[in-house]
Amino acid sequence: MRILAIDPGEKRIGVAISDPTGALARPLTVIKHVARAVDAASIVQLAVDNEAGRIVVGAALDDEGEPTPQSRRAERLAEAIRLQTDLPVELWDESGSTQAARQTLIEMGVRRNKRRGHQDHLAASFILQSYLDSLRNE
Repeated sequence: MRILAIDPGEKRIGVAISDPTGALARPLTVIKHVARAVDAASIVQLAVDNEAGRIVVGAALDDEGEPTPQSRRAERLAEAIRLQTDLPVELWDESGSTQAARQTLIEMGVRRNKRRGHQDHLAASFILQSYLDSLRNE
């Protein structure tokens, strides 16, 4: 089963998809934030188009594991998605995903001027890979 992952942001939403076996995550696209209901509809359409059986929404927690303002926005987005689909929608701790995406680009030797810009879809793939790894470890 394919799983779609979302890295919600204030301006952009990163999207990643797993392979059909649910083992590997890859970046898919970036959606420009419009409004919660519109964003949710776009996400649901991507899930349908890519035959996803589940949607995972990244929600950053603070150092004590408590919700942050960003995670509360992610929860509201997840709820908007649930209103538009019967697919299971889960929240997953995304803490550090953007920094991990940036570090990966550095390790790959991508020059600084090429690293500027959006890494939202890469962050979504880190969220998804973390989720997939946790399923394998259960």
